Amino acid sequence: MEFMKDLSEGMNKTIAEIGYETTTPIQEQTIPLILEGRDIIGQAQTGTGKTAAFAIPILEKIDPQNRNVQALILCPTRELAMQTAESFHKLSAHMPNVRTLAVYGGQPIERQFKGLRAGAQIVVGTPGRIIDHIHRRTLRLDTVKVVTLDEADEMLDMGFRDDIEKILSRTPDTRQTLLFSATMPRAILELAGSYQKSPEYIQIEAKTVTIDAISQYYIETGESAKTGVLIALMKKFNPSLSLIFCRTKRRVDVLTKALAAQGYKVEALHGDLTQRSRDAVMQKFRSGQLDMLVATDVAARGLDVQNVEAVFNYDIPENTEYYVHRVGRTGRAGCDGKAFTLVVGKERLRIMDIQKLTRAEIVRLQFSAMMGRS
Repeated sequence: MEFMKDLSEGMNKTIAEIGYETTTPIQEQTIPLILEGRDIIGQAQTGTGKTAAFAIPILEKIDPQNRNVQALILCPTRELAMQTAESFHKLSAHMPNVRTLAVYGGQPIERQFKGLRAGAQIVVGTPGRIIDHIHRRTLRLDTVKVVTLDEADEMLDMGFRDDIEKILSRTPDTRQTLLFSATMPRAILELAGSYQKSPEYIQIEAKTVTIDAISQYYIETGESAKTGVLIALMKKFNPSLSLIFCRTKRRVDVLTKALAAQGYKVEALHGDLTQRSRDAVMQKFRSGQLDMLVATDVAARGLDVQNVEAVFNYDIPENTEYYVHRVGRTGRAGCDGKAFTLVVGKERLRIMDIQKLTRAEIVRLQFSAMMGRS
């Protein structure tokens, strides 16, 4: 399935490798407008895919031969700055001459000096540290083509308005300005009125979430240990019917083979299957001939099976909407349901985002304690 038309070959290749199969509503509405050069006010919650909604078109607009700063992304916290910079790194995998640098407090400033001297076309940072670099004359913004204010309402709540205005005053009047915010208080609209040119307003409604009745857990692990942890969870909780989600078709195939080798009755469900094969797999799953199904998000869309006892997120989903769709496959018709998410490294921050948006408790399971080890 095509993610979106009119993207470069390198970007399409990266998107396929990451496993994006379809756009979220915020991506579908904003990417074409940003590519056209329009200013944007995007009202969307964390977890709706908004980072990719601005990162993809910004990367498409970068001149890789020009080492000057071309894009500036302002974030309220160091954690969000780190996450956002990581998203840019992932999405620029096939753009070898494009560099992203994160600058924020609590990190050695000498390392940031070195990164800025080396030349970074995209700078992601917190307002305070950006101002610091401006004052030190280690960061010039007169070549910036696009500025993004991410989670603008939080930045204003934290008292960054003066810093934001000072930063914007150092950028060219011809810049493109993108503003994303979960809420739209008067202060945001005033900021937009002062610094944007005929912005396009896009609002993505937060969907009603109905997963609070499902017992949800996450387990921190390493990438290489994931399959072993998954099998241990299966043995511990022994669900009669379960769904396992992976980010890409290749990972679905690899995991399906690994589980089959352990004696599980398992099959794969993804976009490469013909409709006839898909129907045959689903019939086996519904009739109880399979213990489990390993699937991608898009392949499982519309899947309706009443007796799924557990959902396992082998890969954490890219956005909260996908998480809700996945977890909602269990606990149906008044039955108990469980959901387990395997988390590697900084992905723990995504769990925090999901909890915040869904207002559901996701309990951390200590793997050694769960398995009865001291």
